[in-house]
Amino acid sequence: MRKRFTTLLTAFASLVVISSAFVACTKSEPVEPGIPVVQVPAMLSLTGTWSSLGLASKAALEVAQQDINTYLDGKNAGFRIQPLVADSKLDTTVAKRLFMEAVNGRYSFLIGPQSSAELAAIKPLVDKAQVVVISQSSTAGSLAIAGDAIFRFCPSDKVEGAAMAKTINEDGIKGVVTVARDDAGNKGLQSSTGAEFTKLGGEVEALAPYGTAENIDFAPVVANIKAKVLALTATHGEGHVAVYLASFDEIKNLFKAAAAEPVLKNVKWYGSDGVVQSAALTSDAVAADFAIATEYFAPAYGLSPAYESRWKPIAERIKKITGNEPDAFALVVYDALWTIARTVEASKTTPVETFAQLKTLFTTTANKNEGITGPDVLNEAGDRADGTFDYWSIVKEGSTYKWVLTGKSND
Repeated sequence: MRKRFTTLLTAFASLVVISSAFVACTKSEPVEPGIPVVQVPAMLSLTGTWSSLGLASKAALEVAQQDINTYLDGKNAGFRIQPLVADSKLDTTVAKRLFMEAVNGRYSFLIGPQSSAELAAIKPLVDKAQVVVISQSSTAGSLAIAGDAIFRFCPSDKVEGAAMAKTINEDGIKGVVTVARDDAGNKGLQSSTGAEFTKLGGEVEALAPYGTAENIDFAPVVANIKAKVLALTATHGEGHVAVYLASFDEIKNLFKAAAAEPVLKNVKWYGSDGVVQSAALTSDAVAADFAIATEYFAPAYGLSPAYESRWKPIAERIKKITGNEPDAFALVVYDALWTIARTVEASKTTPVETFAQLKTLFTTTANKNEGITGPDVLNEAGDRADGTFDYWSIVKEGSTYKWVLTGKSND
């Protein structure tokens, strides 16, 4: 233990061989001989579900690397940063394999994974591995555990659930059918949103989560939603019933199945953070038209107007790489890499001899750091302490569909 953490730079200096799974985000600028390169692996969904966030996160790492190394060079800091990426495909089995590769590579930090299901899968390994894990987008309340090595730079599902329940209630909805994909994050959002809506006096019909297979038949799911919508409408009347759906890209196929049901096309639908900016939804006319007809919108962790002068230029640089507007989940990846760099920098004056000290130094650094998305203050569970949410909807322009910002949870 002492040998590993006595000086972070000494430990990192030997990490110059990139594993077969993790590859550099971009070609690095030449580093002077003898200057340690701190490699930070990131586990992202680059080709699987929720790849919109994975690709934006990769671009955020590229931009952060440029800015951090410029800063370190100007301060003669004595080390440089190099993020590495691997494609988890949002697959829990792949996530576990990649995490063990990171452990075997003796990395002390890892960014990702994106989903709560992946994070839950690697948690038993994290507890033993002495790796600080920072997820940009996992929200499951079941993973909000004080003292572990998992940190999340976004609020938990309890914060998002309360925001969505409040909005649904303010829209005049009295009864909600809640539906979710069968994974930790989306089930957590379904539970939190339903519980908070019930507290506000609403009635909730929570359906059993549907499977995660790519070829799932949504006909039975849609039939069940329809039956519950009709039952709630009989109680609360037309215009006062809605559907809340916590999902990922499979929303496209669910919407295509629901589009054939006039009953479901005539109620409002609300979504979750795993869908915002999804190209799967905007690439399918039937699904996109259903979203428009039902006034569907989904929340993303919000960007504060007070920090727009910080995050907007970074967002524009990311968009030049990906072609799409990044959401706050992607932008906190930029802040996460900066927090890691500042932690390593601080270790030069604050001795780090144990893993507990490393976690404490990381937490202290995050709590006093103000990133492009605002203060990185973490709560006792290591999650972002608070936040508001941006609401995103789909619009049609000519023959194409795109996501647009249409509201905020604090409006």
